[in-house]
Amino acid sequence: MDVLNPVMWSVHVGFAVLWVGSVLFVTLAVLPPALRGDIGTAALDSVVGRLRWITRISALAFVLSGGHMAGTLYTFEAMTGTPRGHLVLTMLGLWFVGTGLVEVAGSKLADGLDADKLREPARDAKPFLYGASAVSVGLVVTAGLLASPTLF
Repeated sequence: MDVLNPVMWSVHVGFAVLWVGSVLFVTLAVLPPALRGDIGTAALDSVVGRLRWITRISALAFVLSGGHMAGTLYTFEAMTGTPRGHLVLTMLGLWFVGTGLVEVAGSKLADGLDADKLREPARDAKPFLYGASAVSVGLVVTAGLLASPTLF
């Protein structure tokens, strides 16, 4: 067993928890007051900026840690021809979609906030944040299936 694998697992899971938690927090705790106009534009801008940076730094961590794990734990045949490999590929696809949704939502919010608007950009970003939240829950479910020692 590669001695680096436990470190990579820890980095991967740590950033996954940070990213999923951040997406859900912004969607469930920050977006509703923004839609009502109950949060300041500066505060929302700060939260959105942090979410975007967490997403980008997590992307780098996922590529490095996930790439290492995939390269040491799977062959191409195992990745494309086994249920566990399919779950890994599913996670990869969900992660790409989720990252894209957060980036679009963040862009819509940032553009609107730059124009000193609040409710309109929040409304514009809402479907993208809801989608990113759904994808993040899908990632957690997929990770749980992948982590199950008895499923496969």
